[in-house]
Amino acid sequence: MANPNVLILGAPGAGKGTQSSRIVEEFGVEHVTTGDALRANKDMDIGHLDTEYDTPRAYMEAGELVPDEVVNEIVKTALEEADGYVLDGYPRNPSQAEYLDEITDLDVVLHLDVAKEELVDRLTGRRVCDECGTNYHVEYDQPEEEGVCDECGGELIQRDDDTEETVRERLNVYEDNTVPVIEQYEGDDAFVRVDGERAPDAVWEDVRDAIAEQA
Repeated sequence: MANPNVLILGAPGAGKGTQSSRIVEEFGVEHVTTGDALRANKDMDIGHLDTEYDTPRAYMEAGELVPDEVVNEIVKTALEEADGYVLDGYPRNPSQAEYLDEITDLDVVLHLDVAKEELVDRLTGRRVCDECGTNYHVEYDQPEEEGVCDECGGELIQRDDDTEETVRERLNVYEDNTVPVIEQYEGDDAFVRVDGERAPDAVWEDVRDAIAEQA
């Protein structure tokens, strides 16, 4: 089987990062995320796009949102360089989904389906080591000593974007922008809905089987 092209969709906290890492290991594909692709191509010449700046770096340094056409170009470059991939964090809106359809063929579109209140619990319970960045969770993944990182002994903190108010706002933005993307793919033969509320190992069994069957 050729290395599959996989798109993974789901809200913040749905487990896309965890499952993407397993897909990379099992199927030998690249993990393409918008953030990583932006960082890897921040000095790419985008002068031909007739945008405000000539490089993605300029947008990032100005603290401005990188426009869709720039993100599109960067994702296109990343996918062209990959021998099979799992795409995570893109497309974020219907116009990006239409562009993706023009530049690549998807073997599988996975949607990790998790209820909103479960997502709130997962995200507000996350704790991060202030020193090394290791993630923990107050319920699902506790350190040996409360508030102390197992890896380096650093202090575990709740990030500003993991407070309940911020989490709910992030989820509202996701629903407004990205739920229409999921609806676009639902009628596609490649689309597979996965119950993301179970333990990661159970979710992985469905993810692996879906890719093996579809690709």
